[in-house]
Amino acid sequence: MSADLSARLLAEVTARREDLVALTRALIRIPTLNPPGALYRDICDLLDRRLLKSGFHTELIRAEGAVGDSDRHPRWNIVARREGSGPGQCVHFNSHIDVVEVGHGWTVDPFGGEVKDGRVYGRGACDMKGGLAASIVAAEAFIAVCPEYAGAIEISGTADEESGGFGGVAYLAEKGYFSPDRVQHVIIPEPLNKDRICLGHRGVWWAEIETLGEIAHGSMPFLGDCAVRHMGAVVAEMEKSLFPALAQKRTDMPVVPEGAKQSTLNINSIHGGEPEQDMDYTGLPSPCVPDRCRMVIDRRFLIEEDIREVEQEVRAVLERVRAGRAGFDYTIKAIHSVEPTMTERDAPVVGAVAGAVETVFGREAQYVVSPGTYDQKHIDRIGRLKNCIAYGPGILDLAHKPDEYVGIDDMVESAQVMALALHGLLRA
Repeated sequence: MSADLSARLLAEVTARREDLVALTRALIRIPTLNPPGALYRDICDLLDRRLLKSGFHTELIRAEGAVGDSDRHPRWNIVARREGSGPGQCVHFNSHIDVVEVGHGWTVDPFGGEVKDGRVYGRGACDMKGGLAASIVAAEAFIAVCPEYAGAIEISGTADEESGGFGGVAYLAEKGYFSPDRVQHVIIPEPLNKDRICLGHRGVWWAEIETLGEIAHGSMPFLGDCAVRHMGAVVAEMEKSLFPALAQKRTDMPVVPEGAKQSTLNINSIHGGEPEQDMDYTGLPSPCVPDRCRMVIDRRFLIEEDIREVEQEVRAVLERVRAGRAGFDYTIKAIHSVEPTMTERDAPVVGAVAGAVETVFGREAQYVVSPGTYDQKHIDRIGRLKNCIAYGPGILDLAHKPDEYVGIDDMVESAQVMALALHGLLRA
């Protein structure tokens, strides 16, 4: 790319700074909370109006029958495509439109889109409505400077990434929207820092463990069998044997932060005994020995590990408890799994973004892997498309936190990187 063209692209993005901020604020002000999956159609309609004005052909697609889809909370997605002046490859920017619960501790309106100290605040600001806005502005700036580009540009806003992506990217991949015949390069603007290219993510295995007991009157616990105590023995055995073993497993994947370079296990939830009552219930619990206790575990594993070994490690813990504990019985079922994935550093989309990062920041890009999964898993597993990365503005550590924000300069510079990458991949 000539220095003149590069300068024009950078300047065009810079000139759209206020528009980028306004779009980000408008997206934040639609509280697309997941769960339950609120206002997906509203945000898709906003994106539809915007992208139609920029010459894109748009489709609004409901993921009917997908996990989470209902008439009350339909899983709407938008896919927009703009053809160039001639044949060529397609670059697709994919962003999720859902955000997690607000939580406590905010000092600003979580859906106000407040601008302060060079930042835009709000739930989803960095994860990932700032990235979505940056990809749109990058594409529009590129089209303005290079109207005769070859190939096609696609932009999608998809549902439910925060709860697995099955009503969003997974559904679209099953329908062929991420087929390598249709799309050749995918950039997901997740917040991994503006000079980092995320090549993939660790694997995940979720399971539910249930310990079994026998109900009895709480004044005579010796006539029953407490399932909660049995679960306590499971946790104790995990602390004794499993957690230390996981800490010894290390990966060559460039996972960030440092603590995620090892295998990890999170005890997501434990519930035993009688069901939780509604908030307005004012009575006392009944005196019963709990005959059931359930625990959900979230095991993150490395590309060097086999998912069958991951499962067997947990089963071995349960069998050790069984061998040493009278009356112990359990069930276990897998409820979710994703294999690790990592795009090769010599993939075309990696090279294009890396070159753009060097142009904008004057230094080489860093290559990282995400500790948690994101929608690359579906593009890889269902779409069979390997040429996929995450790159976008924002700081990963701010995701899901109170007072979440995205830096305005970070958005502008990331949009410049995306615009330069488009030129590198779609030269006429």
